[in-house]
Amino acid sequence: MGYKIGVIKGDGIGPEIVTEAVKVLDHIALKYGHQFDYTKILMGGCSIDACGVPLTEEAITAAKASDAVLMGSIGGDAKTSPWYQLPPEKRPEAGLLGIRKALNLFANLRPANLYKELKEACPLRDDIIGDGFDMMIMRELTGGLYFGARKTEEIDGKMTAVDTLIYNEDEIRRIAIRAFDTAAKRRKKVTSVDKANVLDSSRLWRKIVEEVAKDYPDITLEHMLVDNAAMQIVKNPRQFDVILTENMFGDILSDEASMVTGSIGMLASASLNDSKFGLYEPSHGSAPDIAGQDIANPIATVLSASMMLRYSFDLDKEADAIDAAVKQVLTDGYRTGDIMSEGCTKVGCSRMGDLLVERIR
Repeated sequence: MGYKIGVIKGDGIGPEIVTEAVKVLDHIALKYGHQFDYTKILMGGCSIDACGVPLTEEAITAAKASDAVLMGSIGGDAKTSPWYQLPPEKRPEAGLLGIRKALNLFANLRPANLYKELKEACPLRDDIIGDGFDMMIMRELTGGLYFGARKTEEIDGKMTAVDTLIYNEDEIRRIAIRAFDTAAKRRKKVTSVDKANVLDSSRLWRKIVEEVAKDYPDITLEHMLVDNAAMQIVKNPRQFDVILTENMFGDILSDEASMVTGSIGMLASASLNDSKFGLYEPSHGSAPDIAGQDIANPIATVLSASMMLRYSFDLDKEADAIDAAVKQVLTDGYRTGDIMSEGCTKVGCSRMGDLLVERIR
């Protein structure tokens, strides 16, 4: 079958890691009889350099014409890059917020699981991680503080900043349904994270989540305040299956969860709308300090491509083949620098892509 894939290589290590993910996808296409047609899309700092803005209407149109979009990473060094001398709405990250909104990508899925081969890289004690953990963070992506009205102005002689946190019941319901549907295919537990002891938005969040839960009687629902959730992720990560939360809380907790897996370079993500369309990207940043050195870890991007096959194209067998190849490469002792441990073989970005291709069955 044929699929149209928009490709945003982005900035920093983005071009390197996307190149390896496309290498893996090309091998999948060859082995399983598919055709992947790629369309290059500019976004982020490279778009600023070429077009003067981080996201153009042409880029949005190209993304909408695709069946899914695979993205690397965007942005640069905030201290040295000229991109960060621009107004906030013209910086690289504004492109990411813009494309999420334009494509209605309201559901962000971030899996955080600990591979047994990387157990030594986990900062938690053995008695805490046990046989490992496997959680999915379901983050609402197009509402909340990041998209509410904001302003900075002088009030009574003092500069005052205002950010608006706003959610309506439909926004909460649709992400909650995604969380419960996801839990139904996993271990049938949803932990909804909020700050209902303080925020009206969280009290509405909790009310709507409880309404949705009534349609899923076989799934366990628990509520947890965000400060407690932050503690529990490092105290007992094995208790979590699907964590459902709003935009800012999800941003923070997903980064915390990524670090207890040992390396953010291993974690994929998917951002989905209400159809099969999704934007797939690694959870890590652009790492401009190591760009162009062939030392970046491409596994998170490759696993993001696997999620694309699974969630947008319904190619579960092909996605399973990629996931199995990643596990086999780790079992065989190959590591990029960020996950290197004693007794393993250190390889670069391109070589890791080759090793993954060799192990796709």
